Amino acid sequence: MRTDFDFAPYRRSTIGFDRLFDLLEASTRSDNSSSSPPFNIERHGDDRYSITLAVAGFRPDEVEIVAQNNLLSVTGRKAEDDGATQYLHRGIPAGTFDRQFQLADFVVVESASFEDGLLRIQLKREVPEAMKPRRIEISGKAGQPANDLLEVPADNAASDAA
Repeated sequence: MRTDFDFAPYRRSTIGFDRLFDLLEASTRSDNSSSSPPFNIERHGDDRYSITLAVAGFRPDEVEIVAQNNLLSVTGRKAEDDGATQYLHRGIPAGTFDRQFQLADFVVVESASFEDGLLRIQLKREVPEAMKPRRIEISGKAGQPANDLLEVPADNAASDAA
């Protein structure tokens, strides 16, 4: 069942959300991409994530990971077969794959590891200090009487009276 949703009214009344609407519209279109390789996306706390891809039959030097402009691409390309092996059945992937993941703003790839046919990519959200919320102190004398009485410490008040 496919339903199309028109985001035009929202695009007219919002500013700066173009990327979000593009992602939502792309997700509603039919997905023609291959389901290979299978993958898991895991969350480890508020700011840490990992993607695990099952890349059986590929060596680490046959897989490439590229992160650019909020897009993570994982591509696998098998080395050329020498033709010496005659296969009766070939169920292990022998071709190429290209899997892409949209990353949120400030999500960066920390590391990648390859073990037991699984490619693990560690991600972390790193919000710059300038983008984090900060408390703003309010200056002024709100709530003080209009004559602005100066408070004098008790020990100084006694010496002024003498």
